[in-house]
Amino acid sequence: MPAIAYFDNAATTFPKPESVYTYMDSYYRSYGVNVGRGQNKLAYKATGMIDETRQLLLKLFYCQNKKIVFSPSSTEALNVLIQGQEYFDGCNIYISPFEHNSVTRVLHHLESQYKIKVHQLSVDRKTLSYDAEKIRTQFLKNKPNFVMVSHASNVCGLIAPIEMICSLAKQYEATTIVDMSQTAGLINTDLSSNDIDFAVFAGHKTLYGPFGISGFITKDSKLPKPLIYGGTGIESANQDLPAQLPARFEAGSVNVAALAGLNASLKWISEIGISELFKKEQINHQRLIETLSAHSNIQIIGSENARQSIGIVSCVFDGYSPDSIGQVLSENNVATRTGLHCSPFAHKFLGTFPAGTVRFSASYFTTEDDFVQLNGALDFIEENS
Repeated sequence: MPAIAYFDNAATTFPKPESVYTYMDSYYRSYGVNVGRGQNKLAYKATGMIDETRQLLLKLFYCQNKKIVFSPSSTEALNVLIQGQEYFDGCNIYISPFEHNSVTRVLHHLESQYKIKVHQLSVDRKTLSYDAEKIRTQFLKNKPNFVMVSHASNVCGLIAPIEMICSLAKQYEATTIVDMSQTAGLINTDLSSNDIDFAVFAGHKTLYGPFGISGFITKDSKLPKPLIYGGTGIESANQDLPAQLPARFEAGSVNVAALAGLNASLKWISEIGISELFKKEQINHQRLIETLSAHSNIQIIGSENARQSIGIVSCVFDGYSPDSIGQVLSENNVATRTGLHCSPFAHKFLGTFPAGTVRFSASYFTTEDDFVQLNGALDFIEENS
């Protein structure tokens, strides 16, 4: 099979560090048992690995004052956090224009139960920059009760100034939820501040881990209602869920193999350095911009500033739908993502709804050969258009 130039890293980073594959295999063969359900050396070993993984995450985000809760996906983590809040008729919820359906579909569901008001944070359509003064005015006019914002758009890569937004929200004692699915492990972020109540991470994206392990970071206070009930391995005689973290939100058996992969990827990130990972992604982002801009039939959507974006670039091609371009690219052994990317509101904001875009996304492992193969496929499309 010919080599595939992989530019769909916003969906999941691929490949992973070699240590992830090696450790997942060896750990699961040697210690792949359940956690918190057995008094034996194997169970203790698995529990120790998971505890270490929590500590590695807390160290990565400078937040030893907080707790790690694991979940199978960031979608489930967002559902736990959003569905578990206390709402009331007339409460104001602010989101960015770039939220994923993991947020907007949950809010749409809640709108059938409460008379909530969902507002979009002010973003300049020309510069794609968050306007602090306009956001301050928005909050003054309609006091925020909840603020939910993606750290970076999965459509155009725009990075949100989460520290500024959450600081303004906390002036009104709003509950703040940050979706870091596209940035955890990539952008050096201090989560020790009380301005950010909850931060969601996705293990299989910029943390370079496997599928099946994600979660959120929070304090012991201001906890949402649980979404899932079941066995936790502790307080089994009590029919109420344990009050303490993380057990309250980790009912059921954890994915030990995926946690081993995340453990290995976190150690790899620590070894490489998060600043180096972001530096490499900025270089690859700029290379994507240059490669795509060299073709007259391609229009880049969104910001072209690498400093304001992660390594995601969305495009439209003259005369062709994104889906048809995606098929041609696939036939030329280039992997991308086409359509709405589960973020329809972002495309409405960017003017690319309903067809969407062709999305290219790089990673630390994107190579020169990948770019050469991409450029050849783009040349083929331009020459035959």
